[in-house]
Amino acid sequence: MIVRFLFRHQTFFILSLLFLCPKPASAIIIGFGKAGKIEYNLKTGTFNVVNGAKPLLLRAFSQAEYQKKLFSSKDYKEITYRKQAVKDGFGNGFKHIFLLKQTGLPEMLQVFYTYSGKDYFMMNLILNGADLSINHIVPLFGNLIDQEHANVPVSLFVPFDNDTFISYNTVPLIANVSNPSAEVTALYHDQSRKGLVIGSIEHSNWKTGVITTMDSDKKISIKTICGYTEQSITRDKIAHGYLKGNSVSSAKVFFGAFDDWRWGMETYAKLNRISEPPIIFNWNNATPVGWNSWGAMQEKITLEKANQVSDFFADSLKSFRSGGVAYIDLDSYWDNLLKGGLVGDYSKLKAFADHTKSKGLKPGIYWAPFVDWGFAGGGNRKAEGTDYTFGELWTKVSTGYHDIDGARALDPTHPGTRQRIATVINKFKECGFEMIKIDFLGHAAIESDHFFDPKITTGMQAYKTGMEFLLKQLDGKMLVYAAISPNLASGRYVHVRRIACDAFKSIKDTEYTLNSVSNGWWQSYLYDYIDADHVVFSDQSDGENTARFLSAIVTGTCITGDDFSREGKWTSTAQRLLNQTEILKILEDGKAFVPVEGNKGKSASQLFVKDLGSVKYLAAFNYGEEAKYLTVDFSRIGLKANKQYHAQNLINQKTAAFKNNQTINLAGKDALILKIMPEK
Repeated sequence: MIVRFLFRHQTFFILSLLFLCPKPASAIIIGFGKAGKIEYNLKTGTFNVVNGAKPLLLRAFSQAEYQKKLFSSKDYKEITYRKQAVKDGFGNGFKHIFLLKQTGLPEMLQVFYTYSGKDYFMMNLILNGADLSINHIVPLFGNLIDQEHANVPVSLFVPFDNDTFISYNTVPLIANVSNPSAEVTALYHDQSRKGLVIGSIEHSNWKTGVITTMDSDKKISIKTICGYTEQSITRDKIAHGYLKGNSVSSAKVFFGAFDDWRWGMETYAKLNRISEPPIIFNWNNATPVGWNSWGAMQEKITLEKANQVSDFFADSLKSFRSGGVAYIDLDSYWDNLLKGGLVGDYSKLKAFADHTKSKGLKPGIYWAPFVDWGFAGGGNRKAEGTDYTFGELWTKVSTGYHDIDGARALDPTHPGTRQRIATVINKFKECGFEMIKIDFLGHAAIESDHFFDPKITTGMQAYKTGMEFLLKQLDGKMLVYAAISPNLASGRYVHVRRIACDAFKSIKDTEYTLNSVSNGWWQSYLYDYIDADHVVFSDQSDGENTARFLSAIVTGTCITGDDFSREGKWTSTAQRLLNQTEILKILEDGKAFVPVEGNKGKSASQLFVKDLGSVKYLAAFNYGEEAKYLTVDFSRIGLKANKQYHAQNLINQKTAAFKNNQTINLAGKDALILKIMPEK
């Protein structure tokens, strides 16, 4: 019976016997949390991770590549152990250091971090030697043990960025399936919600790939690769850059087992924010709401139309405020208002900013600081505000350059790129803008054969130095919103980050946005806010408009996008939906709703919940054409099955009793939001 059980959990029988037998004297046992243990074998350079009597990870080891030779901790014969107390932002704990030595190989240190009361651990791999040059380092490589043999586990794909309309995905792990994910993954079962979360919590040097694979024997392996590039994920066309020196460290990797994978992802996000604290100034104001021109106006921006939008918000959307504030943000094509290009006359832009402020609103602007849109015109064009040509600024990639989204990447370390940024940002500050939406930031993170600054050797290092320079120019004067950008590495540099790519008005746009929220809501704990982007109503059905509006509420902020300089169905829709103060109150804490269900592939959960004090909010969506009944299981949304509640539909204001397994009837392409409270 034991043998059959172990085989069903993808474990070699002989390894399992070793696991169940008394530990040899060469084993170092490291405890963490309530029942967690890391069992390190000093003779083999491998380790197991268990939770009580349950194995989580078997025969794990570390690996790296040096001078085109792949080697691992299993190749070392001399291994010693020591530990030291640590006290840092994560808490009080211990640093467990395994020093590995072997003739002909760099000195290796496998370092584990455990903290008092924390049911997870972190680890990194350090290589020491003379003049090392490393671009592939694997701190964690081993066999995961799925404790629930009754159901197929799913592996979460997290994109590196939110470009090219990429989606999150939940991939069922069956034989011969591999799921590469950027920076982090979760391996979980949706029904029980139990799962493992593994991912990098450092992003200043490395791009990290987390690869989950089930082989033909149904064994599951996990591999964390620092130095991971893949064009369809990281956008890179060349290999990862090299880290150099006498000591090279991997990113720190997080490993945790959770009764609810959703709690695990939120924990992971919070640790990222501790590991790499925000550099941007603290945001102590209200959750941002407002308008952005890219939703509908796009290239038709004029000063008159922009001012008319401010007038509409002042006159017709008086309740659409957060902390008394709304932002009116001009996106791409704001340069329609310039004379003489980026170094020319900004008087019309200043007039817009002044008019917006006169209406009690805050003006915003847009820019993509690390791209050249006009590269087709050749490299001899002078870069604005500099004595350099654009050709000198372009990021060098193999025999060419990096082009994506119709724009060419600019080297963030080049003095010309920096002078151009300083020039334009100073113009924005002189105009009095109080918000900036920055876009196509992924171009700054691309790998290059060589950056202008020779000390910068990887894309993430380039991104870090570029964003730090940009923030210095902004000088704490504006709310900073990132559009297209790296998912995890941007947390220290911006206040708000768009959760998905462009989404507009259809129910499919809503579903696409909520795919990212269903699988990436946890970024609420990495950023001050995540956003659903421009919410466009246009002339869509009332149900689709409700769904699009609620997709923003579920994400945690609300930026609208219709052309309010002219009349249309969208103006009356906006007045009906955006003035609903009871719904807008939900945004006050700035946090996203939590998905009720996972494992939706590239689709999205239909139910989302949020707790505010004694009140629970439940948002429900129907992405299909036909009407649908959704059954609400109280155990899945955190309500007591034997208790009755009352629920108010905040869209139509109707109130009714709410019981376990009650059905919600939703028309096709529609949504609702319920305010659920205990009956008195």
